[in-house]
Amino acid sequence: MFCRRVNLRWVRRAGGASIHHTADRYGIKDGQAYVQRLDAPVKAHIWGFPFRSHAPKWETIGRQGALGVITIGLSYMRHAKTGAYIATFALLAVGSAACTTPARKVDLQLPSAYEASGATPLGAQALDQWWTQFGDPVLNDLVTTALAQSPDARLAAARLEEARAIRQGQVRQIFIPQTPLVGSAQRTDTDISDQSGTGGFTQGGVSKTYAANFDVSWELDLVGRRLAALRVVKNDMAAARFAYEGARAALAANVAQSYFEARGLAVQLDDARESVRIAKALSDTASERGRRGLTATSEGERAAADLAQAEAQAAALDAQLRTARRTLLILVGKGVDPLESLPITPSLAKPPAVPAATPGQLLARRPDVREAAARLASASGNLNISELALFPTLTLTPGVGLSKSITPSFLEPGAETSTTSSAWTLGANLSIPILNIPKLMSDIKASNARVEQAAITYEKTVQTAFGEADNALVQLAADERRVALLSAGERRAAVAYEASRKGYAAGLTDLTAALQAEQAWRAVRSAVTGAQTQALQRAVQTYKALGGGWSPEAVPTKASAQ
Repeated sequence: MFCRRVNLRWVRRAGGASIHHTADRYGIKDGQAYVQRLDAPVKAHIWGFPFRSHAPKWETIGRQGALGVITIGLSYMRHAKTGAYIATFALLAVGSAACTTPARKVDLQLPSAYEASGATPLGAQALDQWWTQFGDPVLNDLVTTALAQSPDARLAAARLEEARAIRQGQVRQIFIPQTPLVGSAQRTDTDISDQSGTGGFTQGGVSKTYAANFDVSWELDLVGRRLAALRVVKNDMAAARFAYEGARAALAANVAQSYFEARGLAVQLDDARESVRIAKALSDTASERGRRGLTATSEGERAAADLAQAEAQAAALDAQLRTARRTLLILVGKGVDPLESLPITPSLAKPPAVPAATPGQLLARRPDVREAAARLASASGNLNISELALFPTLTLTPGVGLSKSITPSFLEPGAETSTTSSAWTLGANLSIPILNIPKLMSDIKASNARVEQAAITYEKTVQTAFGEADNALVQLAADERRVALLSAGERRAAVAYEASRKGYAAGLTDLTAALQAEQAWRAVRSAVTGAQTQALQRAVQTYKALGGGWSPEAVPTKASAQ
């Protein structure tokens, strides 16, 4: 519960009680007499014990030291009315930590395991640099190049550098006093038009004034504002760092997915070119048989139409492959390089094993979850700052100055008098928010609402992360089963097509049966290629969903809110 007022009367009672407590502990009877002789109500002194339940700590000082402290405290209470206010500041400093709202806790209960099972236990390196698990040197080079020189990586690095610069400025503003060095120079020309009467000392002429002042403003951190602000700055920096890591992890995943998409298109283009070759062979066979009168000439025309369709499909796939290669070059920061600089092998490998993980690890491995946690801690810190704004502010204002003044001499016309002086000041400003308390209370409500928003965002981020990881594991397992089933069907369709083609060439079957067998084989082969590409991309998605692509050990494991 936030403390909104301090009862000065209670402070006085607590101060007097602490004196009695110290006197009784050490058997100092004079202390009781001193208290009874006070005419005014007892005021708490700065060396007293604010709470009677707090045990005094004068063991190392001894009875004589305790008596001296009591004497000094009572004398101070008798002669200085400001002692009560200083004691109030002491109480504020002690109780400010207990008078601010603690960090918001979000109750998250994640399952102990994912729905999909069968993951392989692997080391942390398997997630930190998951792209190396595919065993593809081209992919490794592409990801490394992208993380080093792609526009997305450099933009993320620039944003992180901006956050670091802001953090440095904020830290310096928190701990370094306001120290403006002000210099001034002034020249005044005075012309006396008329002067009457006796005893005048005004002289005309040129006056010059030079001054340099170095004034310092330093707020005493009595209630912990400076430390609360520092925690906010640290949490903001942590959030920026996690955003940077998240951007790099997403970039690595995008590069890998684009790379596997290009390889899938390359495989489909090879298949399409093979289909063109087969369609051309069937068209030639049909034309030859029609020329010899063995079949109708319409079969040759139908085979020629199928050949044109196969060639159009190959041309479309070639354009898609070129587009995918250009997109991949842009991702890695080589958008203006020729396409020939990025060779794509027309083959698709089996996805690597996904490392075993638990849902609880998402809280430490996912950069977006860590960023949301840091944002929540920062919002809680800003709430504490808004609450501490209700407390008085004590600011020290020391300063030094040097000035020089040159004026016309009164005693000797035409001469000048030069005066050089130096001065130093030591002051303090006490600011107590009274009339702006309604605004400060509104700021507290607004900050509390922002904490609630950050807590909801964190909860949603965790749930979204768990859903993405669980769905990716389930879909990856389904893709692997689909690839296995389609591969078996593709082998059977290939055998059936080869038999039909040989039968048509020997005159045992007609063209329709051969084309149907070819169409079935091509459809199954295209489905296999698509399933293999999707399985590889799903593996990338799974690695990303599990928090791969960065090293959590490189950043602090816990955000600070208190």
